[in-house]
Amino acid sequence: MTAPPSHPRAAGHSASEQKDPSMTTTTGVRTDHTPASTSAPTGRTRRRRRIPWLVYIALFPLLAVLLVFQYYPAASGIFRSFFDWNPGGVSPFVGLDNFTRMMADEVWWLSFRNLGFIFVFGVVAWVIPLTAAELLITLRNQRSQMIFRTLLIVPMAFPGVVTALVWSFMYHPNNGVINNALSAVGLESLAQNWAGDPTFALWSLLFIGFPFIAGLPFLIFYSTLQNIPPELFEAASLDGVGRVRRFWAIDLPLMARQVKLLFFLAVIHTLQYGFMAYIVTAGGPAGSTMVPVLRMLNVAFQGQDWGYAATLSTTLFLFTLVLSLVVVFVKRSDSSTNVKSL
Repeated sequence: MTAPPSHPRAAGHSASEQKDPSMTTTTGVRTDHTPASTSAPTGRTRRRRRIPWLVYIALFPLLAVLLVFQYYPAASGIFRSFFDWNPGGVSPFVGLDNFTRMMADEVWWLSFRNLGFIFVFGVVAWVIPLTAAELLITLRNQRSQMIFRTLLIVPMAFPGVVTALVWSFMYHPNNGVINNALSAVGLESLAQNWAGDPTFALWSLLFIGFPFIAGLPFLIFYSTLQNIPPELFEAASLDGVGRVRRFWAIDLPLMARQVKLLFFLAVIHTLQYGFMAYIVTAGGPAGSTMVPVLRMLNVAFQGQDWGYAATLSTTLFLFTLVLSLVVVFVKRSDSSTNVKSL
């Protein structure tokens, strides 16, 4: 009795199972770990690899200029702060005597007290540009928003020298706009020598540029509010959230990073403050508007005490450098935190 023929598929399967075991199938499977392509780099790839060297070559002249005009003066000032420096003459080494003298310099520390007052006033004054940015962002008409934004930003283009001189004329005790306006409304008794009285001189400096809208704080506040998704505002409005509550619950938390950066930038900018004080009051009267930069310049150019001026400059430079490093560290910490949160 003969066996029935097997199914063709079964026969084929049986035949495949009876193949020589030394024969292997490699179709669709990579058994090696070599790269798929080992061809030599093309000309475009080689050019891309050469670009970093061209960038380095282009950066070297910039670095040389920085070394000559930035790093060398800073290092030279630090070095000369240990000498009784006399340009063109004998400069004996005095060690830390200049720094000891600085610690007992009442005018120097008075200048820092004035600087602290200027910084606190400037931070409190952020309320005005923040309010302006909040009001501007609520305008639905884009054309109106653009017009008001332009009007608020244009004063930033005015030269600082012109601004200082105009305010100096306004503060003039006899022909100034402020005293003339007071006299016109019958308030002559309130007229003062605004920039020449120790009681009002520092306040006169602080109010230069009033109402403090045209500046970096306004730009930062406005750009940050502009980038907040409008859906958040709409959801808050549907939930019956008022304007004040929305500011504390939505606006301010989303502006926290920018406010922190603005705070540190304000610290560094305040340390370099001296331009307005030099033009309007020259640090007087009686040191009431003296600031560190102006004190350093007076010691150098009026007192001809170059070594001590270098000491003051070194101290201010190191203080600013430390604060700058703090800013970089805080920004890096914020960036790493945001990456981890993603």
